[in-house]
Amino acid sequence: MCWPADTVLGADPQTYTTTITPTGQAELDAAISASSSLLSLQKTHAVSPFALAGRIRNDYDRLRTALESYGYYAPAIRITVWPRGAKNAVAAASMDGTDPRLPEWLLAIPKGQAVQVTITPTRGEIFRLGRVTLVRASGDGTGPVVLNALESKALGVKAGQPAVASDVLTAGANLQSELKEEGHALAQVDTPKAWLRPATHTLDVEYTVRSGPVVTIGAISLSGMTRTHPAYIARRMTIHPNDLYQPSRIESARQDLAGLGVFSDVQVNDAPPLTAGRQMPLSMAFKEGKVRMVAVQGGYSTDLGGRAGISWTHRNIFGNAERLRLTALVTGLGGSAQQGLGYDVYADLMKPDFGSRDQNLSVRVEGIRQLLYSYRQTALLVRAGVVRKLGQRWTVSFEGQAEQEHIDQMGMSNDYTIVSLPVGATYDSTGLNNPIDPATHGVRVAASVTPSASLINGMSFFTIMQANASTYFDLTHLGISRPGRSVIAVRGIVGSVQGASTFDIPPDQRLYAGGSATVRGFRYQGVGPQFDGSKYAIGGTSMDAGSVEFRQRLFRSFGGALFADAGQVGTGSRPFQGTLRVGAGAGVRYYTPIGPVRVDIAVPLNRPKRGDTWELYLGLGETF
Repeated sequence: MCWPADTVLGADPQTYTTTITPTGQAELDAAISASSSLLSLQKTHAVSPFALAGRIRNDYDRLRTALESYGYYAPAIRITVWPRGAKNAVAAASMDGTDPRLPEWLLAIPKGQAVQVTITPTRGEIFRLGRVTLVRASGDGTGPVVLNALESKALGVKAGQPAVASDVLTAGANLQSELKEEGHALAQVDTPKAWLRPATHTLDVEYTVRSGPVVTIGAISLSGMTRTHPAYIARRMTIHPNDLYQPSRIESARQDLAGLGVFSDVQVNDAPPLTAGRQMPLSMAFKEGKVRMVAVQGGYSTDLGGRAGISWTHRNIFGNAERLRLTALVTGLGGSAQQGLGYDVYADLMKPDFGSRDQNLSVRVEGIRQLLYSYRQTALLVRAGVVRKLGQRWTVSFEGQAEQEHIDQMGMSNDYTIVSLPVGATYDSTGLNNPIDPATHGVRVAASVTPSASLINGMSFFTIMQANASTYFDLTHLGISRPGRSVIAVRGIVGSVQGASTFDIPPDQRLYAGGSATVRGFRYQGVGPQFDGSKYAIGGTSMDAGSVEFRQRLFRSFGGALFADAGQVGTGSRPFQGTLRVGAGAGVRYYTPIGPVRVDIAVPLNRPKRGDTWELYLGLGETF
């Protein structure tokens, strides 16, 4: 049988309570509390008087170390113990923690009576840095160490500043990182030596610096790939042999390859020794992730009803990070804007680095059937396009699309063949890689121009132009909330059809408003002109909408939102025409690792005849 280390046979357990007198410096007080074993262990199993005396003795060194780490190298620490319930710590009833009689004194405490332990740290005068010197390591040349401007900035410490241990240690690590960034792959800055000068309340420090030669990247070896073609990875890499050795560029290249979605892990390591040409070889080890994934999709709103389905994805189908996704959805499960069940079945193929780096080819074949109150549509679509990133914020796209469809509207049936060439550009300064993550700052802008030709009763041409923008303002900038907790989001949308009137273009190509994407509180396609005596939307050739939303995060995983939307649809090509419709509502959020689950309820403030009285929206991610 064994006993806990703090237990002494033959002695009754001694309970105690620890109090630490604040020093007046919050960060230091937190460090002292974290260093005290008396405080951290007082709620564990009861200890013997001898073990408690040992904890008290150990705390002197632990607390002194905490004070010294903040530059207080001449502190005073007092630990006093007395029985709980004593009115004051008079000499006859208390004991100093350094007194050798402490164990026997604790043994004399009546059984079952707890003791109070009070820790009183006194900071004393803060020490400052005295001489800060740099010396060369053995074999690293001769003469004094001279730093350039970037290296001096990286070191960051100088005589006269408080001698905080973390600053002194971080300075050496920062200097080493800067030297490596300048190509000194073997650079090393040793843990600094320090000399305490109590007479002047200063601390002298000395850094030993080994810079080594400037080197370039040598051969790059690749390992661990079984399904992925090494030749593609080699073309994809942003670093190459003979490039200057820079850890930041090497890490950026690693993250770029990890972001392909093919690998579960990517590691890059130096592979010394240096070659005769002063090159550092690198080894890259890859761990391929699962290539096949099955996902279930679903969503609901009172206007569009429910949608549910399944998708199958292969993330490396040809060995060059190509992604194939097959999706089948049932749509129109109820809903005030629906007349029956429909489907949406499509296959997506994405080929990265098509033609050049950061340029992706996207191909989709899609079959749609939707029975909306505005029209009933059965269609086959084929489209292919190229999306190209221009830096971190800009993306441009060009696409070709062909659609064969059959549409019923108000007792009339028509077949359409539509060919279009959409061109678009987006700008995003929110800094988010995952579009589901809620934005707290920045701007998003998207614009597209879609020249189209409809091949029915001859050929008609029209062009659809659309633009939307959203911006996000964190109220932490006004000093009234913590970062990311309170955000105001604003969105604007505008669209116009040029070259044709409303009834000259197919119903599905017209512009509509209403629903979560434009004006909440109105059913999908419920804003704009309607056929007389019905709730069937005609659509229009101009549209505009705007939203303002206040988002407040509550506790750790919950949040709420208040919003107001407004929009209109017109029959001319110029936006800001028609009857303006306004909706407002509120919602709740539950934040998950993959994004917020959203539940919104909205009502129309000027409901049209036959319009819905309220709408409910459920989804993943914010509406914009």
